[in-house]
Amino acid sequence: MFEPMTDVVPSFFAWLNQGPLTLTIFLHTVIILPMFWIYKQEKTRLEKES
Repeated sequence: MFEPMTDVVPSFFAWLNQGPLTLTIFLHTVIILPMFWIYKQEKTRLEKES
């Protein structure tokens, strides 16, 4: 799953490019998990208004 870093300058984007799962895990963490949090927040806000 993870290859050793062979870049001359190891950067964040080089780390993301290590394998197919790295980018997927990163995107799920950054985008999809906050979406669940926002959804729950908005749901409770809408329930309070009605």
